[in-house]
Amino acid sequence: MLGGAALALVMGLSLPLQAKTTDLDWASLKPDRNQVIASLNVVELLRRHHYNKPPLDDARSAKIYDSYIKLLDPARSYFTADDIAEFEPWRLQFDDFLKEGQLEPGFTIYQRHLERLIQRIEYALSLLENIDSLDFTIDEELEIDRETASWARDRAELDDLWRKRVKDEVLRLKIAGKEPAAIQELLTKRYRNQLTRLNQTRSEDIFQAYINAFAQTYDPHTSYLSPDNAENFDINMSLSLEGIGAVLQSDNEMVKIVRLVPAGPAEKSKQLVPADRIVGVAQGNDEMVDVIGWRLDEVVKLIRGPKGSKVRLEIIPASNAPNDQTSRIVTLTREAVKLEEQAAKKSVLNLEHEGRSYKLGVIEIPAFYLDFKAYRAGDPNYKSTTRDVKKLLTELKQEKVDGVVIDLRNNGGGSLQEATELTGLFIEQGPTVLVRNSDGRVDVLADENPGAYYTGPMAVLVNRLSASASEIFAGAMQDYHRALIIGVQTFGKGTVQSIQPLNHGELKLTLAKFYRVSGQSTQHQGVVPDISYPSEVDTDEIGESALPEAMPWDRIHPAIRPESDPFKPFLADLKARHDARAAQNPDFVFTRERLQLSQELMKETRVSLNEAKRRSQQAAIEARQLKLENARRLARGEEPLKKIKTEDEEPAIPHTADKPKPEEDAYLAETGHILLDYLTLESRVARH
Repeated sequence: MLGGAALALVMGLSLPLQAKTTDLDWASLKPDRNQVIASLNVVELLRRHHYNKPPLDDARSAKIYDSYIKLLDPARSYFTADDIAEFEPWRLQFDDFLKEGQLEPGFTIYQRHLERLIQRIEYALSLLENIDSLDFTIDEELEIDRETASWARDRAELDDLWRKRVKDEVLRLKIAGKEPAAIQELLTKRYRNQLTRLNQTRSEDIFQAYINAFAQTYDPHTSYLSPDNAENFDINMSLSLEGIGAVLQSDNEMVKIVRLVPAGPAEKSKQLVPADRIVGVAQGNDEMVDVIGWRLDEVVKLIRGPKGSKVRLEIIPASNAPNDQTSRIVTLTREAVKLEEQAAKKSVLNLEHEGRSYKLGVIEIPAFYLDFKAYRAGDPNYKSTTRDVKKLLTELKQEKVDGVVIDLRNNGGGSLQEATELTGLFIEQGPTVLVRNSDGRVDVLADENPGAYYTGPMAVLVNRLSASASEIFAGAMQDYHRALIIGVQTFGKGTVQSIQPLNHGELKLTLAKFYRVSGQSTQHQGVVPDISYPSEVDTDEIGESALPEAMPWDRIHPAIRPESDPFKPFLADLKARHDARAAQNPDFVFTRERLQLSQELMKETRVSLNEAKRRSQQAAIEARQLKLENARRLARGEEPLKKIKTEDEEPAIPHTADKPKPEEDAYLAETGHILLDYLTLESRVARH
């Protein structure tokens, strides 16, 4: 059991806090026996089976403490310096608490958090009662990036911070076009809803938060699912079944879209992109429910619903500046993603290159799929990525294409078996991927069939959202020097998870790591293209390297020693030719400059609370955005726009247009030109 000093500290932190402002007795929220047993099981599973098997010691304890405090108060706007001083003696004791099944410290910190939440919400509500007294002519600023800010010295300093926070919320909505009465109603409702939800806090909510703060110090994909959440989520927290087809994650007090499921409702709508933030959810035509400050699992439950029903999402676009709260409404029809909609598709890219006409085959692979049910039943016509691609390659050969582009953009992965079998279509024979387990054993997956089905020229097009199985295939093509890899550095998801049932809920556990046949991990670094394109999403925001505690890149002994790289002598020339074209291409220029603007705006950590100044800054940003878009439109011979967007209407600039012809897709066409550059350069060398 714990020593007397630790026990005394537990009792000390249980002393009465400031006056209760809710009917619920927070002190009644205690861990039960099932939760204690589950916590001990989690400790043991992580010790025995996690890929890294790091020790549960004082260093881990400090990480758990920091992780938990950050989870509860990411913007350092609830706890005071005195609160933190009280918790600090526990910093190096969480390893002992967890080994002993002692959950009370985690519960006590959470209870203090609830107390502070109530105080802050009630203070915000008191300010909103006198919304007309807020003065927007004063020249003051709010620090919006408070991740490393000093803790407030006392309640008075917190009050000043929250006065500015409320003022900022009101000003954002005012600039977005809302009237004072509507702003008062919206924000009052938001805070009162948060009070209602706080009154519904259960012991299970505290347990899940605490154990997750512990589990996710190991890596971002290791997490605890409570009994309720174990029923509602699949391993990727995906809403692909009877949902909108999006993978979500918490982003401070909002929920951020991380990835769109290919052929899902969100992806097909062309109205959502990764890094968009969801701030409201409504069922059909019902009133919009403000979800700022909600937990991720609560938001997911609200978004999910019966197949065929409609859900409306209020989103703040990823392209907005940090101080731009302008939102818009997206309406989606929930549906399950159909396998046939994720099937590989082909097209022909017709290009003029150096005075000659060429035909390139394009095979778009949205996901690595396999109809397991039909496969196991022995159905000879079961659908799979490899079978479909083989058929498409046959058709392209008959059309006498000059080369093939495999388009893996936005492909988030899927069947490992399919990644291996697809690789086999393009190599003679040999290993395709290595899987290293937590005991150090390396399993080699290989293509056992002699002979390649397609031996012609080839490029693979990837982007930041190409992940997992996509990275295995692209990595193999690069390591075997079978294809030019072109595009954006991929996601970097190179770990394998397994669900382990507990007596109470489940543990999603990282137990293996993928390696390319060259011995390089796909983890963290992903696949680095031979020729790089500007990214359409901020790689600091989206990708494995953007996740806290992401496992590092490393390498093991290679499985192959390939022959000399045929592309290497030409890469400098290929890049120079690409750069010359991209400098004149309106889509490449737009993507590069828009990302540059976004990154510039993200560096602004303070916002003005002076209305005139704020409106001027907002107008300047929108003018820059409009200038970028109209430069692209004029270069394409299109009509320029007069404005970017208006609140509550479809965006004047949609995220993406309807699917263009292959030649109209700037990235696809440029990939074709790079492949043709290589063929041209290679043939000249061969002739000499």
